[in-house]
Amino acid sequence: MQQKIPKRQLNGVLLLDKPKGFSSNQALQRAKRLYAAAKAGHTGSLDPMATGLLPVCFGEATKFSHYLLDADKTYLARIKLGATTTTGDAEGEVLQCLPVEVALEQVKAVLPTFQGPIFQTPPMYSALKYQGKALYEYARAGVEIERAARSVTIYSIELNSFDSDVLDIAVACSKGTYIRTLAEDIGAAMGCGAHLIALRRTVTGTFEISAAHSLEHLEQMSPQQRDACLLPPDSLISSLPGVELDAESVFYIKRGQAVWKSGAASEGTMRLYGPDGEFLGIGERDEQGRIAPRRLVV
Repeated sequence: MQQKIPKRQLNGVLLLDKPKGFSSNQALQRAKRLYAAAKAGHTGSLDPMATGLLPVCFGEATKFSHYLLDADKTYLARIKLGATTTTGDAEGEVLQCLPVEVALEQVKAVLPTFQGPIFQTPPMYSALKYQGKALYEYARAGVEIERAARSVTIYSIELNSFDSDVLDIAVACSKGTYIRTLAEDIGAAMGCGAHLIALRRTVTGTFEISAAHSLEHLEQMSPQQRDACLLPPDSLISSLPGVELDAESVFYIKRGQAVWKSGAASEGTMRLYGPDGEFLGIGERDEQGRIAPRRLVV
């Protein structure tokens, strides 16, 4: 009988390079088992077809994962012109095929029209919830749910290559952007339809794929080497201003009480640290101008 490995109260952030064919949850569970972590969560789903950066939070880091859910992201996408599918990507059934009579000049003219604020209708094959169920569950049952278009922002869209009916593009975008939908809309604008055939996430917030680790490499490491790959929980909120508190203030903050601190940001959320550099969590100014704890680590 295989011995059960005890769970660890592990705190940190793993930058995982999710492999193709894994759902985000499957990749998360593999990483959780490797680290024998008691608690884990990821910071924004990637479709099974997609690869790339999937930050995984362990323990206390899960308290700040929503900051990455709301973060901007960058993708490398490969788009096939001439066919639409039920899912908007290569995993769906082909709905329609059209001839592709697209020149490079047309591609260069169409792509910039998607830069800036745009409206997207979320795809039926998505994890968005309707009455407690994911939209893809309705889609698999053949039920179409009306979805409202919503505003997202494409900060940049660059053409990396174009070969007769295949586009390779790099897209920097806001949260909530569906690259599958973008691929379909690009195909529609070119009059021939399109679907996504490959997707790789390269940036999430301040994190980049160059610092990520594959499951395969993590499995080959010793436990000590794997632990050395983890980033501290406050790496998730590095964009927030940091404030150092004295020992007395730390005493009261840890008990949920607001404290006075001069020279700190006048408003907004901030990272809180003790005099020895211990990360305490996040706080913000209250109506009296004191720093009030909002989410603390244990």
